[in-house]
Amino acid sequence: MYRGHTVGVVIPAYNEEGFVGDTLRSVPELVDRVYVVEDGSTDGTWQEIRTTAAALNDRRSDDEDDPFSEFVVPIRHEQNRGVGGAIKTGYLRAREEDVDLIAVMGADGQMAPEGLTDLMDPIVDGRADYTKGNRFLGRTSRGDMPAFRFVGNATLGAITKIASGYWNSGDPQSGYTVISKRALEETAVEDMYEFYGYCNDLLVKLNVAGMRVVDVPRPIIYGDEESHIKYHTYIPKVSGMLFKNFLWRLKTNYLVFDFHPLVAAYAVGGLASLLGLLGFVWALPGVGSFGTPLARGGAAAGFLLFGVLSFVLAMGMDMQANEGLSATLRPESDTGDGEQRAVPAGEPTPAGERAGEAPDQTVTVELGPREWAYVADAEVTDGGTPSPHEVAVEEVRERIRERLEAADDDGD
Repeated sequence: MYRGHTVGVVIPAYNEEGFVGDTLRSVPELVDRVYVVEDGSTDGTWQEIRTTAAALNDRRSDDEDDPFSEFVVPIRHEQNRGVGGAIKTGYLRAREEDVDLIAVMGADGQMAPEGLTDLMDPIVDGRADYTKGNRFLGRTSRGDMPAFRFVGNATLGAITKIASGYWNSGDPQSGYTVISKRALEETAVEDMYEFYGYCNDLLVKLNVAGMRVVDVPRPIIYGDEESHIKYHTYIPKVSGMLFKNFLWRLKTNYLVFDFHPLVAAYAVGGLASLLGLLGFVWALPGVGSFGTPLARGGAAAGFLLFGVLSFVLAMGMDMQANEGLSATLRPESDTGDGEQRAVPAGEPTPAGERAGEAPDQTVTVELGPREWAYVADAEVTDGGTPSPHEVAVEEVRERIRERLEAADDDGD
């Protein structure tokens, strides 16, 4: 349990013999429940899971404060369903058992367990519904990440920003995540993509559900494990899936249940860009018959430029519409007194800090449209245990009170 919240961890495992046992033993003591899902492996992964689970469950069987009867829950898929399918199985089991915070850790040991609390804090503090590790925050090089992975991550990162609407979020391929019970209940996880690319798909679904996402810095760790991703087929397949999800997000958020002009801007941009590309073919000598090839090429360039400008306008409106739904925590920086702190991105950084000077006393609070909705739509109960919604509302209100009181004290 962490800060009064039950904690679960989902570990998908496919052909991870020699790794999964060490990963299970590395799970922190604060975790209440581990759902390790063996996804149709062809090696000794299942036996390693059962042996390790039995030992860990026996060790924690005498803990009377444990809210669950077993620490490790081995789950097996008879056929391989993909990493997304394994995580979905773990998510649904955790949701059935009302676990408050559910993390995902790979079975290959790439995700440092000591970083788990950093991912949970923004959710417990009421600032996020979903957090994920970001391996590139504050970095100026790819570090130990293989070049082909770096290029693939950069490509899918840009596409995922557009598809999901989380413009301040990066490194969508990072699988080290924590999701809240509320997000699991309100997001369509049953329909989650079941293969590599599930993390990109889930971000789109979280956006449609209005969930807040925060990126947390985490290191890049690569050892002797073997990647199962084939990037030459993975990137085109996931890109196609994201394009469909992008259209679904626009339809759901800005067309069917509400209307926003960004839909028209995206549509005009797509049409004009298509006409521009076709126009360049039409401009080739011997293809078109109207005017000269140069004139036809100029007209095609005009259409293409108009399409690009329409896309830029649409993306700008999309960013504004989703403002407040995503943020990042910068890597810890030295405050000058020997202590380290994480700096929330998305909030203005005082000029003094940027220049390396002592920070001023300016305090800024940013609330997105949906956070204001949480405050406005709060329900009041007559005694009894407050609902998770009411707890979240009170946390937002407390943040406002603290900032206002601090501002008043500084004014005096």
